[in-house]
Amino acid sequence: MLKVEKLETGYGVMQVLWGIDLEVEKKSITTVLGPNGAGKTTTLKSIMGIIKPWDGKIVYKDDEITNLPPHGKVELGITLVPEGRHLFPTMSVYENLMLGAYTKKAEENLKDSLELVYSLFPILKERAKQKAGTLSGGEQQMLAIGRALMTNPDLILMDEPSQGLAPKLVTEVFDTIVKLKEQGLTILLVEQNVYASLEISDYAYLIAEGQVVDQGTVDEMRESDEVKKAYVGV
Repeated sequence: MLKVEKLETGYGVMQVLWGIDLEVEKKSITTVLGPNGAGKTTTLKSIMGIIKPWDGKIVYKDDEITNLPPHGKVELGITLVPEGRHLFPTMSVYENLMLGAYTKKAEENLKDSLELVYSLFPILKERAKQKAGTLSGGEQQMLAIGRALMTNPDLILMDEPSQGLAPKLVTEVFDTIVKLKEQGLTILLVEQNVYASLEISDYAYLIAEGQVVDQGTVDEMRESDEVKKAYVGV
């Protein structure tokens, strides 16, 4: 579904990605692992078009989308759940959800998308009129995922969805990601929680210093010396 070839980019004159190659199969969960500062978030932002690629190619459903702006990629069925959630705290839960349904495709499927969000996160339906800023951290993460679902996506990019959450909520978030796959969605996940993410993934990549240094099935990556080096320092 998604193929990234020799992707290079950075900020100003500082290069961050040095020839990233990765593929995401349809209806799979693919995880990008790596230490802080490795280039994981930059990879997602480049795929989404938030950061302009310097070189390389991004292909989605056999069409090149390298230089397509973010709204164009959303219209094609790609969406991003950003690190830190980036909700509108003074707006209601319902209003935040509606902000995700701004494309023609999303508007046409609004009712079904809202039903899906409320079925996955019943608490959001209960608190539809409540201001987003008054929700707990876990509920805010649910809302961020729900807003992304309102775009009616086929591919969801997720950046550190478990960040700052209590262990029980982390489990709930990962269970939700599995449910999204069961709904037929494809997920590209960036996550610091290496072993929890491998539990739900089909394939994984390890990025270090802006390059893919290892990749494989989850079983292969659990035994990877590169993963142990990156996270344990051995």
